[in-house]
Amino acid sequence: MRKDVRILLVGEPKVGKTSLIMSLVSEEFPDEVPLRAEEITIPADVTPERVPTHIVDYSEAEQSDEQLYQEISKANVICIVYSVNNKKSIEKVTSHWIPLINDRIDKDSRVPLILVGNKSDLVEHSSMETILPIMNQYQDIETCVECSAKNLKNISELFYYAQKAVLHPTGPLYCPEEKELKPSCIKSLTRIFKVSDLDNDGILNDNELNFFQRTCFNTPLAPQALEDVKNVVRRNMADGVKDNGLTLKGFLFLHTLFIQRGRHETTWTVLRRFGYDDDLELTQEYLFPVVKIPPDCTTELNHNAYLFLQSVFDKHDKDRDCALSPEEVKDLFKVFPYMPWGPDVNNTVCTNDQGWITYQGYLSQWTLTTYLDVQRSLEYLGYLGYSIIYEQESQAAAITVTRNKRIDLQKKQTQRSVFRCNVLGARGSGKSGFLQAFLGKNLQRQRRIREDHKSLYAISTTYVYGQEKYLLLHEMMPDLDFLSEVDLACDVVCLIYDVNDPNSFEYCAKMYKQSLMDSKTPCVVIAAKSDLHEVRQNYTLSPHEFCRKHKLHPPQPFTCNTTDAPSKDLYTRLTTMAMYPHARLRCMCACNKCAFCLCHKLLKMELLRSIQAQLRRVAHNRHMAQADLKNSTFWLRASLGATVFAVLGFAMYRALLKQR
Repeated sequence: MRKDVRILLVGEPKVGKTSLIMSLVSEEFPDEVPLRAEEITIPADVTPERVPTHIVDYSEAEQSDEQLYQEISKANVICIVYSVNNKKSIEKVTSHWIPLINDRIDKDSRVPLILVGNKSDLVEHSSMETILPIMNQYQDIETCVECSAKNLKNISELFYYAQKAVLHPTGPLYCPEEKELKPSCIKSLTRIFKVSDLDNDGILNDNELNFFQRTCFNTPLAPQALEDVKNVVRRNMADGVKDNGLTLKGFLFLHTLFIQRGRHETTWTVLRRFGYDDDLELTQEYLFPVVKIPPDCTTELNHNAYLFLQSVFDKHDKDRDCALSPEEVKDLFKVFPYMPWGPDVNNTVCTNDQGWITYQGYLSQWTLTTYLDVQRSLEYLGYLGYSIIYEQESQAAAITVTRNKRIDLQKKQTQRSVFRCNVLGARGSGKSGFLQAFLGKNLQRQRRIREDHKSLYAISTTYVYGQEKYLLLHEMMPDLDFLSEVDLACDVVCLIYDVNDPNSFEYCAKMYKQSLMDSKTPCVVIAAKSDLHEVRQNYTLSPHEFCRKHKLHPPQPFTCNTTDAPSKDLYTRLTTMAMYPHARLRCMCACNKCAFCLCHKLLKMELLRSIQAQLRRVAHNRHMAQADLKNSTFWLRASLGATVFAVLGFAMYRALLKQR
């Protein structure tokens, strides 16, 4: 809602513009009226809408045309004053003032007009018969008020209606000729209904109505008041109430009724609570709240955001198959002004055998959007009504900004959940296959993907020591001759070459030496299409020799030409390296299984941390339970128990090592 309101009074000389302003301020008719009243500001605590109001007078005798044009451009609402006993002043409304105002106002902006018939004390008849045709002719005319500055009749009402015309205009909501809501208003209220329909059954039950009422007006409805509302709808339309709940038609009818009864503010309160501006567009402040992201930090969804997205998924998964059919996806995005997901999404995240986005794939796509373009994610959450349903100040409450990556490296641990892997390789080396295999698609399923539906991204979950993490794969275009800082902004790099193409490895070696050799980012060489015959590479060093020389892990064989879904082991190792980049050089040895050595060393570290934590908990529990036992026997037993626990933990580690 606007922070203030500027009211301009125009009209022919001697119609009483200045008298109206002075009668409002002094609450009595002035004996002497100046040519023009000075600008008056009414404080917010005096006005009904609690908004500061500026009232500006115009005098043809004191002001030039240029000054008038400037005032028209600054006004939020314009009152055209005429004298009810002067037909010439009424004629001037349409012949002079309305055309003048329309010429001086930007066509994209709308300034409401109010016709003011002053000096009603001088006549016994009303001017409404003359004015009504004018109101019907010009849509910008909000209302007409007859008043008397001398008798103080309708003076306060005049300025209240002027203020209301700015804060709660009728024009964007309602068409008086058709006596129905305008299409843009219906569209906005329909979105509000769908957001408020928490179980997506097409009706607002009592709980949903109470939540809606509390959200918009900060107070619930009493049970009897709820019944009264539904009874009003029942009396006026047959399908407005269903299963004792309010349907969309009933919801729209109620707002039509509010407007027809002059309670525009009720509908505007609802619209503004759900983020709409005066043009019934969602505001930039609502859709794009400020989120500060320092350098080397990433953005992720927090726990509450995932819970909200889970509820949205459950709301639209009608058949409860843990996947969204194309119809269910369309239904989910009906609250959006456009379809945000294209066919490439089905090749970016996990899908079922029918090609429908699974629950895990749905969350993965949201994770991807938040990581790559947090502003887009905020916009989408705004359309879904996150801040309203979860009663947050804005969608920014759904976002976690991770700490600087350098701090993670210093502390040798990270709290991040999303890790990015850039995939490089020559054209035809198998990059796309590597991405699609991560989504569980073997070569046979990949061949069914249309060229225009392919994606340069793939995201899914992996498990590192029991923790669920997201790995985001990004296929880099092979046309790059060098990598910029943006291209290197990742957690791990994959260099892929085709074992069956003798010219494939040269590109990997070139990119590594040019851009990655001095980087702290872990690199892994992937020998793709390992099911085919391996040929000698046309490079001075073989891939194995190159990796040994540059202290990289040996090339990892990979193929997606499998009967079942390709293995995810390699992707788990990539995620592990992304999480623990500091461990990559310390794990190098001559066993040719360095990727496994990394896992073993880290597993040992995790076991030791777990043992230490358990020991601390045992000591603490003993202390709390037997605080009065301070003799040496107690401490001897506690030490013995801790020692036994440590030995058992180490034995578990040895057993796991042998198993691997």
